[in-house]
Amino acid sequence: MAYKRALLKLSGEALMGDQGYGIDPAIVQSIASDVAKVMAGGTELAIVVGGGNIFRGLKGSAAGMDRATADYVGMLATVMNAITLQDGLERAGVETRVQTAIEMQEVAEPYIRRKAIRHLEKGRVVVFGAGCGNPFFTTDTTAALRAAEISADVVFKATKVDGVYDKDPAKHADAVKHEQLTFQQVLSGELAVMDSTAIALCKDNNIPIVVFNLFEPGNIGRAVAGEPIGSRISN
Repeated sequence: MAYKRALLKLSGEALMGDQGYGIDPAIVQSIASDVAKVMAGGTELAIVVGGGNIFRGLKGSAAGMDRATADYVGMLATVMNAITLQDGLERAGVETRVQTAIEMQEVAEPYIRRKAIRHLEKGRVVVFGAGCGNPFFTTDTTAALRAAEISADVVFKATKVDGVYDKDPAKHADAVKHEQLTFQQVLSGELAVMDSTAIALCKDNNIPIVVFNLFEPGNIGRAVAGEPIGSRISN
């Protein structure tokens, strides 16, 4: 494997598949199967999961909710996804721990950096829920933050598209895919990869980002093996 320790960012929308809302068990099991193969190869893997399949803070704020309150509801949605993902991973034979930035010790461990690293060293997957515990920060930023905290070699952004394009490929047939980009190109071009705070964090800590299609079976393993899939962003 090309990376000893990696952080995988999963969007909440990815977990709902074609359902439009909630969690698709088939998608969860497909992800779990791919992760099990990665773990068998010896790579240490942490996961940050979003909550957009259940509730999005920005959407709630736009509908009139207090922004901080809406973001806290969104954080709770990520915990639901994290626990569901843990169940899927353990049914695939992968020992998993969920750590949350908001304490809820009956269902998950509180986030403790050294404990998370120890879990990784013991071959367990660590799923981080509840974002970073603060409103106004996205789970993309959480992914960059946790990657820096655990000294991850790379951030994998698993999405519905197979890389970074100059414009939305779903709307523009002439959209061009970028195979290699610098952080500065992403920031200056305002490319819709991750929010600017997450990009800046990865840039400052020299953590490359690989964006690829989650729904192609085996892509997580290919990404961890260093195969040239998707788009790579680095210094």
